[in-house]
Amino acid sequence: MFTRSSPSAAPSRSRKSRSRRAGRFAAVALAATACVTAMSGSANAIVNGQEATQRYPFMATLPQWAGDVHAQCGASLINSRWLVTAAHCVNPKALDGIVRIGSNDRESGGTVRHIKRTVVHPAYDVESEPSTNDIALVELDRPVSEQPIRIAKKVGAPGTPTRLLGFGTVLDTHNLPDAVFPDKLKQLDTRIGAVNECSPGRADKTRICTISKTPGAMACFGDSGGPQIQRGRDGRWELVGATSGDGDTDPTCGTGPGMYTNVPAYSKWIDKTIHAHR
Repeated sequence: MFTRSSPSAAPSRSRKSRSRRAGRFAAVALAATACVTAMSGSANAIVNGQEATQRYPFMATLPQWAGDVHAQCGASLINSRWLVTAAHCVNPKALDGIVRIGSNDRESGGTVRHIKRTVVHPAYDVESEPSTNDIALVELDRPVSEQPIRIAKKVGAPGTPTRLLGFGTVLDTHNLPDAVFPDKLKQLDTRIGAVNECSPGRADKTRICTISKTPGAMACFGDSGGPQIQRGRDGRWELVGATSGDGDTDPTCGTGPGMYTNVPAYSKWIDKTIHAHR
């Protein structure tokens, strides 16, 4: 879901107002006063993707509240106890305190664990436009048996095929109350874009510009934190990105590129954090 100001908020060009737009795909609004009606949907999504063609055991969801709707962020299992997600997805006031891992169903199946702790990157800046260092780790209270995904050594060059996964809205909408969440996991085939394929200042060494291979398709409300994956040399999926925001300034999801946190760029921080909490 987009992190937008509530309709009653006065227009503002302040940094605080801009930051509310930065985490556009968040499952929880920083302006948590927005009222939303959650609906099941079978339409193609992420927006205009397709229903998942295989099981992704590393796919995880973080159920949470946005106003009065039960929504979610995505996350990726990277070992038996730890997940990678977006920093804007771990607001403790919104999280349900549980994680569902390894299910293609949004609200059933897989393995459910409680959250032991969340660790936000120390340089995360929600006030910047777009937000920077939008990455966090989630530790589970107990290990799970699902197969984790390895983090890629580096993101592929521009043009490299990738895939997005998520349970975000199937309806491309400017308005949070109109979001429609699918029952089943969705996927979208994409590619790594060049920095200049996103709006100026959006993509850099830590933020991946992501281009859809399908017109009018991209991640949206409720997909935040979810995985962007590419094939490794051995053909296995590996993690390159976590859904962070949009790659342009258009208010709709499917009309332009997406912006993904470059997970391999934070591999040292990830390893250090996990080691510190053993």
